[in-house]
Amino acid sequence: MSLHEYAGKKAPKSILENIPQLISDYYTKIPDIENPAHMVSFGTSGHRGCASKNSFNEDHILAMAQAVAEFHLEKKHSKLFLGMDTHALSTPAHRTTLEVLAANGVTTYYAKDFGYTPTPVISHAILTHEDSDGIVITPSHNPPSDGGFKYNFSDGGPADESITKLIEQRANEILENNLDAVRVLDLDDALASGHLVAYDYITPYVEDLVNVIDMEAIKKSGIKIAADAMGGSGLDYYKAIKEKYDLNMEIFNDSPDFTFSFMHCDKDGKIRMDCSSPYAMAGLIDLKENFDIAFGNDTDFDRHGIVTKSKGLLNPNHYLSVAIDYLAKNRNFDGLGVGKTLVSSSMIDRVVKDNGKEVFETPVGFKWFVKPFIDKQIYFGGEESAGASFLRKNGEVWSTDKDGIILNLLSAEILATTKNDPGIYYDSLIEKFGEPVYGRLDASANVEQKAALKNLTPEDIKQDTLAGEKIENIITKADNGASIGGLKVVTQNGWFAIRPSGTEDIYKIYGESFKGQEHLSLIQTEAQEIAKSIFNNI
Repeated sequence: MSLHEYAGKKAPKSILENIPQLISDYYTKIPDIENPAHMVSFGTSGHRGCASKNSFNEDHILAMAQAVAEFHLEKKHSKLFLGMDTHALSTPAHRTTLEVLAANGVTTYYAKDFGYTPTPVISHAILTHEDSDGIVITPSHNPPSDGGFKYNFSDGGPADESITKLIEQRANEILENNLDAVRVLDLDDALASGHLVAYDYITPYVEDLVNVIDMEAIKKSGIKIAADAMGGSGLDYYKAIKEKYDLNMEIFNDSPDFTFSFMHCDKDGKIRMDCSSPYAMAGLIDLKENFDIAFGNDTDFDRHGIVTKSKGLLNPNHYLSVAIDYLAKNRNFDGLGVGKTLVSSSMIDRVVKDNGKEVFETPVGFKWFVKPFIDKQIYFGGEESAGASFLRKNGEVWSTDKDGIILNLLSAEILATTKNDPGIYYDSLIEKFGEPVYGRLDASANVEQKAALKNLTPEDIKQDTLAGEKIENIITKADNGASIGGLKVVTQNGWFAIRPSGTEDIYKIYGESFKGQEHLSLIQTEAQEIAKSIFNNI
């Protein structure tokens, strides 16, 4: 896809979201139950939609909140932790959710003063309180027009498909029956019900950071840090972290702006709070010479973006490799492995093997790391899309959802203790293991084509070589036995994976080569030819 003329440029006023209209649409537009696009659909990160497109309206939240309330009560959980990010639709959705949960008698902890709460903080709260679960109202890094609703189970992580499918089906059943099953109070009555608890999420999370990050080393180093809150849900957290640990840290974009007018446009010209995009992060990248290390987060703070003087914005795969190696060498995580998604860089495999540890490769989605974290199989779980978490210093679980805050602070710890920023650190890995070239291609695919790709088997690959190398492995199931929803082909120095998108009419080809760009291009070309041959047989 060619770059949009706005890519990397400050968002022009002409594309800013009409917030009053968006909020009006939330309350006034009604989903058409005959239109599948208007119904509740839980993907890898919950239900997402837009009020103006009839896919994220009050009816949806009433139905989903009621479905979660019923599930919560059925499981006999004692409390539910509720958080929201700074998307405009999150505020009315948060209110609606409170009104439903209170009416159902669910003891709900919400941020005092109706503040914002990052996704990892909800996970951290669930794990530090028994018999609890949570809801995060966020569409992650999606554009300002969007809203999202995600359920986290009592293990602190994103609920697995067996749970989200139940919630999705129940919510749609409620919609189809004119919301008759919904119990709801107006907000004043909900607040007076005794079921809603205003809670300080910030203090316990910030004070606990010393048990996962060497905050004293960062403080003593005096390194100059830039923290870009990107107008997101953790804006007050960076303020508290700076004050608590007396860090030499300057904070940017630390107040809500529902239009996100301070953002630079992504490659397609849209406003997208994607801290892994060099276009969206152009503003922070421009400041890199003024700071020893800089970092930003997406709107719900579950993703990280690291900016160094040496490299600018680090490729997420590069930073994951650095973090994994550093933690292996600077924590006592003996006997524990590393979780990675099947489309993450093979540099991770080489780093993990060099540290005498085991790789657990999973399908895409952070939910696949929850059980390995809980079962003490892995000390680190990470996705190529800049989402990761890791264990406390004592080997206990910190969060079972992505935590962009601790990944960002770890970059400062790495610089403080090694005197090298993560970009320079990655260069040392290249010297040792070689330099991979990674890429992703997106192409159009209809429903039938996506279904064919999702159900591929090793037998569908007729060739025995890829880009001139012998095929060593063809993977359709991850190490945990779960289907990867596509196919991965591996050689000694390269690989590709084909996966259909769960939310768009496209398929994705991920690829990597340790032999250079020309070899990667050849891998991608052959992968595209394989996809075409599969489509021809439909």
